[in-house]
Amino acid sequence: MHVVDSLVELVGHTPLVRLSRFSAGVAPTILGKVEYLNPGGSVKDRIARAMVVAAEEEGLLRPGGTIVEPTSGNTGAGLAMVAAQRGYRCIFVMPDKMSQEKIDLLRAYGAEVVVCPTAVDPEDPRSYYRTADRLTAETPGAFQPNQYFNHANPKAHYEVTGPELYDQLDGRIDVLVASVGTGGTVTGVGRYLKERLPHVQVVGADPEGSIFSGDHVHPYLVEGAGEDFWPGTFDVDVVDRWVRVSDRDSFLTARRIAREEGILVGGSCGTAAYAALQVAAELPADATIVAILPDTGRNYLSKVFNDEWMVANGFLDKAGTAARVDELLADKHPDLPALVAVTPDEVVREAISSLHAHGVSQAPVLQDGAPGGNGHGTPAELHQSVGAIRERSLLDRAYRDPSALDRSVAEVMDEPMPHVDVRDTVEQAMQVLTGDQPAVLVCEGPVVHGVLTRSDVLDFLMRRR
Repeated sequence: MHVVDSLVELVGHTPLVRLSRFSAGVAPTILGKVEYLNPGGSVKDRIARAMVVAAEEEGLLRPGGTIVEPTSGNTGAGLAMVAAQRGYRCIFVMPDKMSQEKIDLLRAYGAEVVVCPTAVDPEDPRSYYRTADRLTAETPGAFQPNQYFNHANPKAHYEVTGPELYDQLDGRIDVLVASVGTGGTVTGVGRYLKERLPHVQVVGADPEGSIFSGDHVHPYLVEGAGEDFWPGTFDVDVVDRWVRVSDRDSFLTARRIAREEGILVGGSCGTAAYAALQVAAELPADATIVAILPDTGRNYLSKVFNDEWMVANGFLDKAGTAARVDELLADKHPDLPALVAVTPDEVVREAISSLHAHGVSQAPVLQDGAPGGNGHGTPAELHQSVGAIRERSLLDRAYRDPSALDRSVAEVMDEPMPHVDVRDTVEQAMQVLTGDQPAVLVCEGPVVHGVLTRSDVLDFLMRRR
């Protein structure tokens, strides 16, 4: 048996994943170090443990004490996990641009959360830095780890994360890319790698508006990356090159990684991955690039992965929704036939094989004269659309009754998909693609031309940006 006494013992040893589809357009290998697989959900678990242990050893944090920390959320989650296991109270101070998911997460651990305005000078008494200082002074037995100036932060990455990454790759790494917030990760890991591999290039991925890579500091929406001051935990000399990344590119890249790799990551991960892609375009095929992916996209479901929020903030091109549906249909998946469909009398097994063959998760069920399970054929009459099959509902049926796989499609199909006209705008199509409706038929009068999904619309808008 392998049993641990605390989740804290499981911090580290996160996997490296080859981002094959994401990096298909460049020659080098891009690997993502998936830090959301730490038990607290981010790379900050590593420094949370290290800072608390160091404070205990130095007598700065005693039994029954209180941890007060300004945080964008991830360090707070790591500290809250460690504090819960060790019996400390927590007060976290966050800027108001942070997602509600992060605030709710910290409260779920039993922490108190104080939210402060983002768009104020760091020395303003309303800032989350100064508010944390005030609460530390006012709270008996309080200790502020202060990740921005606590050298246990980069030390943890130098002593643990750096060696871990080096061992995973047997020293075969050419470029390290990391978004920079406190600078602890890039300083610790970069310093360790450079001592052993002098050729390694360290790239800092920085949001537009951050002080690190530009002299014009202004607010931005990416969380947990960039700063408006220089942290004491950051050794700028470790960084060989900066890549500035916009909010838009960060968020669209995070969404792309989720869609193409099945890895749900946050906005600062998108910052690092976008920068890695830019660097990869300049390097030979034998180069290996590692991008640190700090946290999970589950913290941003109401923002980065919410279409309405993305459109409202100008990150999905609203103007693109004025395009016609036939433009979108002509632009999607050139390797797929115009229409992938099945017939009512097909066996469910055959229908599932057809879905898998074309890499789709749903298809219309068309009556006589329509293309069969092989997905090839001429456009079909609209009145022949008698139903739809969807991978999810087929799985539910087959799980409850395996014999459903040998029935006809007509016996298990769902209601027909709604339809839009080829002359409708993407905006009009989106009014149909709401709620639980993931796809629509695209028709010209009575003729079915294809199927349109929400993913198709997102791809189209990204290409139109």
